[in-house]
Amino acid sequence: MTNTSSLTTWVKSTYSDPNGGQCVEWAPAHASATGAVPIRDSKCTDGPVLMVSSKAFAGLVTLAKRVEL
Repeated sequence: MTNTSSLTTWVKSTYSDPNGGQCVEWAPAHASATGAVPIRDSKCTDGPVLMVSSKAFAGLVTLAKRVEL
């Protein structure tokens, strides 16, 4: 994990809770440029950023679509 808050523009996941509960953001422009996908908790923008490969991120998205969290 890395402590970076200014990678690029963050996008909130459509699977995030609209009431401020489970909120996940990712930075698609950074992912496109580097192949590494930054993920963070949108409620803690100065907190840690998890960096995963594009393949790992695709697996997480597939899982989120199949499983009710």
